[in-house]
Amino acid sequence: MLDANIKTQLKAYLERVTQPIEIVASLDDGPKSKELLELLHDVAEQSKLITLVERRDDDERKPSFSVGPRGGEARVRFAGLPMGHEFTSLILALLQAGGYPPKVEADVIEQIKNLDVELNFETYISLSCHNCPDVVQALNLMAVLNPKIRHTMIDGALFQKEVEERQIMAVPTVYLNGEEFDQGRLELGQILAKVDTGAAARDAKKLSEKPAFDVLVVGGGPAGAAAAIYAARKGIRTGVVAERFGGQVMDTMAIENFISVKYTEGPKLVASLEEHVKEYEVDVMNLQRVAGVVPGENLHEVRMENGASLKAKTVIVATGARWREMNVPGEKEFRGKGVAYCPHCDGPLFKGKRVAVIGGGNSGVEAAIDLAGVVAHVTLLEFADDLRADAVLQKKLYSLPNVAVIKSAQTTRVTGTEKVDGLVYKDRNTNAEHRVELEGIFVQIGLLPNTDFLKGTVELSRFGEVIVDAKGQTSVPGIFSAGDCTTVPYKQIIIAMGEGAKASLSAFDHLIRSSAPTM
Repeated sequence: MLDANIKTQLKAYLERVTQPIEIVASLDDGPKSKELLELLHDVAEQSKLITLVERRDDDERKPSFSVGPRGGEARVRFAGLPMGHEFTSLILALLQAGGYPPKVEADVIEQIKNLDVELNFETYISLSCHNCPDVVQALNLMAVLNPKIRHTMIDGALFQKEVEERQIMAVPTVYLNGEEFDQGRLELGQILAKVDTGAAARDAKKLSEKPAFDVLVVGGGPAGAAAAIYAARKGIRTGVVAERFGGQVMDTMAIENFISVKYTEGPKLVASLEEHVKEYEVDVMNLQRVAGVVPGENLHEVRMENGASLKAKTVIVATGARWREMNVPGEKEFRGKGVAYCPHCDGPLFKGKRVAVIGGGNSGVEAAIDLAGVVAHVTLLEFADDLRADAVLQKKLYSLPNVAVIKSAQTTRVTGTEKVDGLVYKDRNTNAEHRVELEGIFVQIGLLPNTDFLKGTVELSRFGEVIVDAKGQTSVPGIFSAGDCTTVPYKQIIIAMGEGAKASLSAFDHLIRSSAPTM
């Protein structure tokens, strides 16, 4: 199952284990159980502290296995083969069960341990989902640290009957004590905020007590990270407040145009960004949503949705963009029930089914190509008269036998009862309406800037982008902006980083000039 190179790396990791681990495998006679058993034997062979136990007469999902300290209660379970992106989740579960301390702040560990309620989490994932491991690893850690918490990772592709019964059409989907808890990428802090009702008030108080920053960056994507690093290197007090560190890049898979790096993936790039930022004295306040910015003569105020308030001499807005929605009847009602935005994550859940892709740009055509290898049929709908994707992508798209392309098509509504069963579009040339029967819709029609909180504060374009000059300055002195939320053309990672650095240098220049003594 595991090649020699992976076994060598795994053996090196498991040398950090300090206490015995027991893996209990629940198996049947199916081929997947045989694969799982082969994987677990390979894992157990890499450490003398791991014991493998096989069971065939228990009531657990099959195939699945639990990981826990030998002689203790195992509260972490994997239903399926944790390969692909989830292999890291398995390694971390082994290390934590074996006594290796987690790389989490002490106050977060204490918060988890103090949760005094029974929590049984189940997370449905796909092995191709790059957001799923964050959720799995966060919940596994909570289960390891608190005896009242349990967590099971479930491969939706393997346990299709459960997926159908619970009508799961997006991953990750988390259930808590049998009821749906949340969907999409979740970080540890977000999960704790939902189960620990007093967390928001404590966070707000802590944030409001912070002294004023010289530079406060709003947003933790490539532009925000670059701005923070450039500011911190000047030796000034720097903070980053972000709803999600990494931003839209966390939802990006293949990155092949980041100069000097031939290939990387979004989550890997974000991990490197975060590691680089933490090399400096930057106060990173993650999982915090900004409600508004109030300009001041000497200090600007950044107000948070949890009631907190931060002060700063200069502010750099780098909040990026989000997926654009169709804004048609049925879209919001069936989000997560057939309407999706990430083909990499949710594509495997539609194996053998009919889906549509909305959008004929590069993102839409790439999504259609990827999905064609998984689903039964793809219908791509483009509003314009022609596709906008690169010629090489169009050539590949048209070569696929299970793809249909409909141009001049305006999607007017999504249909369904409990989940999506089709969509209706209008032919823009004839105004005739047509219905396409399908089970899934992937929306790929571009991005919207995350600037709603700035309306009435700084000047915005008609598209909602922050209008900036050549130095990243907005219409308000001391407030700068960078990245995909601005009017700077070409929304690219490498451009966002450069713009973040530029805005930071401009903010530093503003600080110098505003603090210079008058003659």
